[in-house]
Amino acid sequence: MFKKLYSITAKIGLSLGILSVAAGNLPAQQWQDVGGSGNLSSGTSSYHNLVIDAQGNYYVSYYDVAIGKGSVQKFNGMSWSYVGGSAGITTGSATYSSLSLDSSGKLYYTNQWAYPNSGMEVRKFDGTSWSQLPNAFTATTNYQASAVAPNNTLFTYGSVDSGTVKRFVNGTWEQVGSTGIAGGVPYNAEMVIGINGKVYVCQNASGVKVLENSLTASSTDAWNLVGGTSVGTTFTEGVNATSDIAIGTDNTLYVVYSSNAANNRKLNVKKFNGTDWEQVGNTNFGISNDLYNVSIAVTPTGKLYVVASGWSVNGGKNTVYEFDAATNNWVTFGGDFVSDGAALYNDLQYDAFNNSLVLTYSQSGVRVKRISLTPACNNTDPGPTPGDTGCVSFTYKGQSVSYTTVRGQDGKIWLQQNLGSTQVATSQTDASSYGDLFQWGRWDDGHQVRNSSTVSMPSVNNPSGLTGITSFITGSGTSNYWWSSNALTDKWSGENIAAVTSEVGADPCRAIGQGWRLPTQADWTTAVSSEGISNPATAFNSRLKLPAAGNRSPIDASFTYEGQRGYYWSSDVSGSGGKYLYIGTTIANAASGGPRGQGQSLRCIKETSALGTSDIRRINFGIYPNPTKDILNIKVDSLIDTVNVTNMIGQKLNVHFSNNQINLYGFPSGMYIVEVKLKNGQTISKKVIKN
Repeated sequence: MFKKLYSITAKIGLSLGILSVAAGNLPAQQWQDVGGSGNLSSGTSSYHNLVIDAQGNYYVSYYDVAIGKGSVQKFNGMSWSYVGGSAGITTGSATYSSLSLDSSGKLYYTNQWAYPNSGMEVRKFDGTSWSQLPNAFTATTNYQASAVAPNNTLFTYGSVDSGTVKRFVNGTWEQVGSTGIAGGVPYNAEMVIGINGKVYVCQNASGVKVLENSLTASSTDAWNLVGGTSVGTTFTEGVNATSDIAIGTDNTLYVVYSSNAANNRKLNVKKFNGTDWEQVGNTNFGISNDLYNVSIAVTPTGKLYVVASGWSVNGGKNTVYEFDAATNNWVTFGGDFVSDGAALYNDLQYDAFNNSLVLTYSQSGVRVKRISLTPACNNTDPGPTPGDTGCVSFTYKGQSVSYTTVRGQDGKIWLQQNLGSTQVATSQTDASSYGDLFQWGRWDDGHQVRNSSTVSMPSVNNPSGLTGITSFITGSGTSNYWWSSNALTDKWSGENIAAVTSEVGADPCRAIGQGWRLPTQADWTTAVSSEGISNPATAFNSRLKLPAAGNRSPIDASFTYEGQRGYYWSSDVSGSGGKYLYIGTTIANAASGGPRGQGQSLRCIKETSALGTSDIRRINFGIYPNPTKDILNIKVDSLIDTVNVTNMIGQKLNVHFSNNQINLYGFPSGMYIVEVKLKNGQTISKKVIKN
């Protein structure tokens, strides 16, 4: 946690999993080891830092006591490896350090220049090797932090001269604002940068203080105290960090700190509302006293999590807490403890790519664990009413994922998000909902990711010639496009890779499960008509939530019309390549045809009998009163099989149901999902509010 990196991240939405009362409790979300259990380091470790890139790769830096130097490791989704190829990248011991990452993937590592030297070393990893930049400071620098601005300028903080900030421009370090920003001896410094042109430093110096300045500030520009006062009073225990700062996508600042001894050294979280620092949740919380080594993380939707370790209680184990807005309280998350022993140097970060929390800490050596924030999915199909949602779990790109499903106006079941996306679209231009771009007839082999490499047309230009080819195929001229024969007998319907032939490509939707497949041109035609889709705005506003994900050129793999137009493949062929749904400024055409080498979005449909509107209206159903204080009445002209109630994060409630009444007495105020399964097989879901 000895750094903070701010990155612009689109909002990540959480799917709603409906847990069945009849099926009993499903396993709760648990912290899991990343890349295998045990320590990553060869011996004990300290001064951990964690950053995560847009592709979900993890980078952890730490002081490796066994070799007496600082090391950095990367997790690529499968395994850990040393960044740069080997352990120990510093001159000597790295007992104070920070780690940050820019938008192009370059890493920056700062550390205290080992005794008898003094100052701050700074290194950059460009994807191949580490290079050493000029030292940012020459005087002894203990507490330090770093962050990268949106324009990829590196900023560093050092405790030199009671707190000093510098930026690296054109090969030299420039001072940012005046020195002495702490106004005393600083401890536990952290830095974040917003998209508002400001840099923020949080430090302990006679209380927790947050200072701000412009990213372009000169050495004479004064630092301003955010809110005009300290965030709160805290105790300081040297390297055992007792405060931390995070920044939301809306530039809201959040600070966690351990209170002073008079308040039992418990946790407090405050946010800056633009004028003052206001308390978030209950004061002085935590399952024990004497909490330290704190860290805070915020998701793009503003969900807050903090971690802390016990000082001399509970064996020094660490605990993660989640802010429950419904009750205005902090509650433990993922169990009472993450570690099974004393945990030091906690750093908690949010992984947008996998919608997970990731935590590194030292327990004799380097440990890294994570927990999914996506509620457990029991693969419940949507109810019969258009707009009803469900979820489905499957393996995609080698990882287990859960996607939201929806009952379309056409009565059919669709994925409500594109393959490769991390969420249902929140807007026409929601980049997190765009997902991957497939070439017609190809499958989940890696070519579809937006940053995949390119390759020229294979010698066997059809699916049977793709062995070992995981890149996006490009070519110039119609004859050099991928699978350019355009035979009308070709199919994109294979059950799996084993079914691939010279005329049949594997349908990536088949991997979702029984009945799932690519939509046909007829499926798209019906959906467009029933949903009233006529342009990108109405496509997003439909029950299918289709974003304008753009396309990828079959010639040079460039991207066009992202956020402006939608291109959705069907499984049907055309004389020019493949049929697709084109959603342009004033048109939605399911009969469009384009080259098979063009990268386009995939949306899957489930082969199931559609429910007509006459079938849906046959059941009279109601839940009242809504909102309610305690009792919900269910009115339905059919026999009820089971009733399920979940909160908005997918957790099942152990509710009492009898005589068509649900008793919510004792449960927190907020929104809940009530799912009623009828004896005739239909399932109806409704949102209710408890006051």
